[in-house]
Amino acid sequence: MLVDELAGQGIQRRWLEDALRGAEYQQNVLEAMEGAVERRLRWDEYRAIFLTPERIQSGVGFIEAHRRAFERAEAEFGVPPEVIAAIIGVETSYGRFTGSHRVLDSLATLAFHHPQRGDFFRGELAAFLEITHEQNVDPGDLMGSYAGAMGYPQFIPTSYRAYAVDFDDDGVRDLWTNPVDAIGSVGNYFARHGWRAGEPIYQEANGPVAPPGGIEFNRTDKPYRKVAELAEKGIRPEAEMDAAQEVIPLALEVDETTWRYRFGRDNFYVITRYNHSHLYAMAVTELAESIRDSLGLQTVPLVISADDEEANS
Repeated sequence: MLVDELAGQGIQRRWLEDALRGAEYQQNVLEAMEGAVERRLRWDEYRAIFLTPERIQSGVGFIEAHRRAFERAEAEFGVPPEVIAAIIGVETSYGRFTGSHRVLDSLATLAFHHPQRGDFFRGELAAFLEITHEQNVDPGDLMGSYAGAMGYPQFIPTSYRAYAVDFDDDGVRDLWTNPVDAIGSVGNYFARHGWRAGEPIYQEANGPVAPPGGIEFNRTDKPYRKVAELAEKGIRPEAEMDAAQEVIPLALEVDETTWRYRFGRDNFYVITRYNHSHLYAMAVTELAESIRDSLGLQTVPLVISADDEEANS
């Protein structure tokens, strides 16, 4: 039993019982889990949600408002400011929309009623109760997503417990109201998942009118197909690449008759550790590119294309 387990770790039984007694079943949470937007939209439709002038300019303002925190995060974790900002921009529009569901209700509903993932969310509920008890926060007061993600960066509780950092050294890891802690925590999350400083996220490629058979596109795994193998199928990088290098072959449906090809690199895979969707990772990357261009940042390019090769020749 969850109460027995957490009480055995030193959390007061009465506190746990009171917290869980206050949880309310939410049918709309279960319904939302079945309709994640990544499963239903083409790339052009998904992109249009996040690549807006307002979100780009808000990202510029967010970096300017917290420039020292971003610079320190890049120095410590190797992750460029625009990438960290893009994550927070996609997740919560820089902290403006952090969720309308009580986290306690969402996690309790999923832990005890989700037909396939109950065990997973039971672990998230346990972590949430541990965090709120440790930080002396009423678990019934916190709002988040329908899946129990929280704060500026929408960390699920186990990620909060594992990767959140006290980046402003005030003694509290606060992702709910502290953007500085959120910036450091996203940087730490990426570094811990293998972010490679100075490397691109993806490379542009050219290919046939429709994706050829024999290739599993858009898998959110570590790079798994060699450039030479993809070339045999007619998909080639715009800029020169080692034929033996492994990449993630991406085929993005731009409209009903048009596809765009890209080769995801190791950093693309790292972004998918945050959300296991190739569309999500691509939206983060393109938002980061747009923020970078608007700010005129002189960071290492996030994308390699034929234009970059010509500029360096």
